[in-house]
This record gives sequence, structure tokens and C-alpha cells, in this order.
Amino acid sequence: MARGWLWLQLAIAWLPMWALFAALVVMVHGLSIAAAAIVSLRMTGPGAVLGIGVYRFVSRMPWPHPFRVAFVGIHVLAAIAYAVSWFALVSLLESVIEGRLVISGPGIGLFLLTGVWLYLMVAGVAYANLAAQRTAMMQAQAARMQLDNLRSQLHPHFLFNALHTVVQLIPVDPKAAAEAAEQLADALRIAIEEKRDLVPLAEEWTFVERYLAIEGIRFGERLSVRVSIEDAAQELLLPSFALQTLVENAVRHGAAPRVEATTLHISATATDRALTMQVSDDGMGVDIGTIGSGAGTGLRRLRERMRWLYGDRARLELASEPGGGFAATLIVPQSANIADATLGGVDDGHA
Repeated sequence: MARGWLWLQLAIAWLPMWALFAALVVMVHGLSIAAAAIVSLRMTGPGAVLGIGVYRFVSRMPWPHPFRVAFVGIHVLAAIAYAVSWFALVSLLESVIEGRLVISGPGIGLFLLTGVWLYLMVAGVAYANLAAQRTAMMQAQAARMQLDNLRSQLHPHFLFNALHTVVQLIPVDPKAAAEAAEQLADALRIAIEEKRDLVPLAEEWTFVERYLAIEGIRFGERLSVRVSIEDAAQELLLPSFALQTLVENAVRHGAAPRVEATTLHISATATDRALTMQVSDDGMGVDIGTIGSGAGTGLRRLRERMRWLYGDRARLELASEPGGGFAATLIVPQSANIADATLGGVDDGHA
């Protein structure tokens, strides 16, 4: 598709030249517009075909840094070769059509000069296009590095919290600590091996279940989880570790500070265009107005990843009040195009 789009762009770029040549033929030779259009096509067609070769030549001749005089000399020779080839190809085409030898054009000198100008035009457009491609590639690489960095930050964040759970269990219940360590090893293996930015919800939930198993050993009856995930949502995509981040946030800030039992509600619903997930708890809650000044990083890193992946087409909505629990709702679009602008919403520090 990319190559086909490139050839289409090149063909469109030659349309103004075809129209210009047709207008010149009408003015100089007095032909009808239809006849001039055909004559112009026989002139610009070979030039456009040779232009493909110019584009490929330019692709293999990058702009030098620092600039070198030899670079200019190479393109001068290439421009002359293009002009001569264009003149020869047009003359050959006309000779075949007329059935006799035809030296085409208003004069060899003017024809060759026009050919040099066409070469410079094609080469200039090619260098501009290649520069734009390099810029886009650099931006894509920067985005990839940023996404990899944000995803890698989730691993020590999750590991620290899970290890803290194991350490707390060792003096109290060594058997439970050993079980939690085994669960942690399985979860950590998945976390380290996962390199995808987007994963199906079903796979993400399998990972979250391992995490909740670890925390279930720690909290016992103090932690209750209620799950409602629609079947249609199972195969929809979301950022890897996104649901785990929301659940971890709820456990750390909803269940951990309380002596009373805390219930987590995890839900996922699907539409044709979006996947909506909500993780809420009936814990102590927090003043939304103070979230932005918090020291947490989990939700902030998730928000940054969302910004890189979806732009402003995804949302992370937070709702809470002191004593009324906390709810985080994640809405992600289901689309192949996931690299637009910025993600809006409330800055957070809850996680």
C-alpha cells in the first residue's frame, strides 16, 4: 500500500507539468486542447518514467553533512544524463508513432535545458520527501523508546509492591509467603516477556488474576473482588498492564490503609468503537482536588502511555470523595490507527 501510494503521489505531481506543456503546445502550435493534451502526454510520460529512476537514485545519494562539492558534480552529471535520456526517449516514441525518424522538441538545446530543470525539480521533491520520511521515522523511534521506557517502569513498580507483600508475610505466615513468591515468579515472567503495547483483555485479565492471587494471600478476607467482564470485551485490545495498574492502585490505596474489608469492583463493557473498563473500591476515597499534587506514579505513567498510543481518543476518568471510595474508568478506542495527539483529563497522583 505504501509503495502504491508513493507512485500515486508521483503521478499526481506530474499533472501540473502535463497541463503546462499542453498549454504551451496550444499557444505555440495552435492545436486544439485535446490534441495538445495528447502531445503533452507523449512528452511528460517519458519524463515521469525517468523520474522514478531519479527518485531511486536520490534515495541512494543522501544529502551530505557537511556539504561537499562532489555532491553537486554528481547531480550535474545525473541531470545531463536525465535530459539526454528524456530527449532520446521522446524522440524514439515520436519516431515509432510517426513511422519515421523524428527529432522532437523546439530545439535540442532548449529541450535539454528543460530536461535539466525537470531533473532538479524531481530531485528537490525527492529530497524533501526523504527528509520528511526521516523526520517521521525519528519521531516514531522516539515514541517507541518512550513507550518502552514507560512500560519498563511498570515492572519495578509492580515488583516492589508484590515483594513487599511477600516480605510482610514471611514472619506471619511462611507457607503463605512461599505460595505468594511462586505466584510472583509466574507474574514477573509474564511482565518481563511481554513486549506488546496492546494486548487482548482476556490475556490482561489472566495476569491481573495472578496479581490478585498474591494480594489475596496477603489480605485474606479483608479483600473481596467482584468481576463483571462481558464476553464481547474479552478479545478487545487495551494497553498492556493498564488494567493491572488500575487494580494495583485500588488495592494499595483502597484496601491497604483499612482494617475493614474492602470490595473491588472490576467491570469491562464493549461497543463497536470502544472498550470501557472500570475499577472501583469502597475504601477511604480521596479528594479529587488533591490528586494532582500526589506523589504517585502508576496512573500518571498509564496516562502518558495512553497519550502516545491513542492521542485524545482515549480517556482516563477519576471519581472519588473522602469516605466514598475511588473509581477509575478507562475508555480506549478500538481502531488500527493509534498514534495521534495528546490525552486530556485530570492529572493524578493517586497511584
